Amino acid sequence: MSIKVVRLGSPRGSNEGLRVGTVRRPPRGVPKSQFAKLDFYDVWLPNLSPSQDLVSLAMHSQGKDWWKTFERKFRAEMNQPDASRVLDLLAALSHGTNFSLGCYCEDEQRCHRAILRKLLAERGAEIS
Repeated sequence: MSIKVVRLGSPRGSNEGLRVGTVRRPPRGVPKSQFAKLDFYDVWLPNLSPSQDLVSLAMHSQGKDWWKTFERKFRAEMNQPDASRVLDLLAALSHGTNFSLGCYCEDEQRCHRAILRKLLAERGAEIS
C-alpha cells in the first residue's frame, strides 16, 4: 500500500486508488461531474495547497533563491494544526490503502507536491 504523487489530468496508473487534488482551484472549464472522468481528481483537498499569497509569490518570483523561500513558507503553512493533522492522517492511511495526490504543475521539482512528498515521508508514509 502506498501514496503515489501525480500530475492531475495525467492518465491514471495501475493501483493508484483514489486521486486527491491538493490544489487551490478546481480545473477551469471542466464541469464538476467530469473531474474524475478526466483524471483530475476524485476528492478535492485544497487545505494541502499553498495559500493564494504563496501561489502569487511563486508566480512572480525570479532568481535562484525563490524555491528555497517558497519551500520554507509552504512548510510553515503545512505545520499549522489543520494541515498537519491531515498530513498525519494521509501518512497513516498509506500503510493500509493505495491512493494518490497531486497538482496540475508540469514540473514536480518546482511544485508544492514535491514538498508534500517530503513532508509525508518525514511522517513515515509509504510512498511509491
